[in-house]
Amino acid sequence: MQESIDRAKGLIESLPYMQKFRHKTVVIKYGGHAMVDENLKKQFALDIILMKHIGINPVIVHGGGPQINLLLDRLEIKPSYVQGMRVTDGETMSVVEMVLVGKVNKEIVGNINHCGGRAVGLSGRDGDLICAEKMKVSRKNDAALKDAPPELIDLGRVGQVTGINSEVLHALEKNDFIPVIAPVGVGEDGQAFNINADLVAGAVAAELNAAKLILLTDVAGVQNGEGTLLKSLKKEILEEYIENETIGGGMIPKVRCCADALNGGVTKTHIVDGRVEHAILLEIFTRDGIGTEIV
Repeated sequence: MQESIDRAKGLIESLPYMQKFRHKTVVIKYGGHAMVDENLKKQFALDIILMKHIGINPVIVHGGGPQINLLLDRLEIKPSYVQGMRVTDGETMSVVEMVLVGKVNKEIVGNINHCGGRAVGLSGRDGDLICAEKMKVSRKNDAALKDAPPELIDLGRVGQVTGINSEVLHALEKNDFIPVIAPVGVGEDGQAFNINADLVAGAVAAELNAAKLILLTDVAGVQNGEGTLLKSLKKEILEEYIENETIGGGMIPKVRCCADALNGGVTKTHIVDGRVEHAILLEIFTRDGIGTEIV
């Protein structure tokens, strides 16, 4: 009996948050272990469906790096990275689009629909949803060449977001569909661009004036040098933490994505551990939440 009472208390605790976020948009970047573990994949689908049924509008942007690498390996195409970004020539772009749009996206959509939801898969090329341009990357030349300009690096068809066509997403929301977006953009020449999923999620959240942007990762959140979880950070402190190496590695683009989303009008951003069961619900519907919030 006590277990049942505790469950009821949990529902009552979540009621204010259900009321607060009803009719609001929450953008979720789906990636990492949560996309691989079969149990977590089903839980994710059920969490999204629950959000939709109580009146929240979830929008999913997914990654797929490990799945891309698996197919590249089978095709004996060696991946190459510069500053953590995949160099994407024409052949690699074909593989990226095939995996993200043709396989990963459809699997996520299928999981949600199989569990009773109404999801629709999209790539950035559908309805010009994600407009993009070639990303320009540079690095400093050798220290001996002090006056030399930075060296430009050609990453191929790696893109950055220039615009989001929210009309497509509003049309799906109006008809109670859940958008699932593959991070492939389209350029002015009609060609596809490979875009970091975190960047796409941040741009989508800003365009939709989302109440929350949630990035699912394979770590507990942002941690300090002693490994202690930082529960809350203000965006103004992020660059200082990057400079003193409190924040480093793959967490840098994630916190900068959160800062850009906040600058674009998103209310709150969160970096949470997608390996935790029902991580999204714990973040949205509990007082303390989990992971790190950046505000």
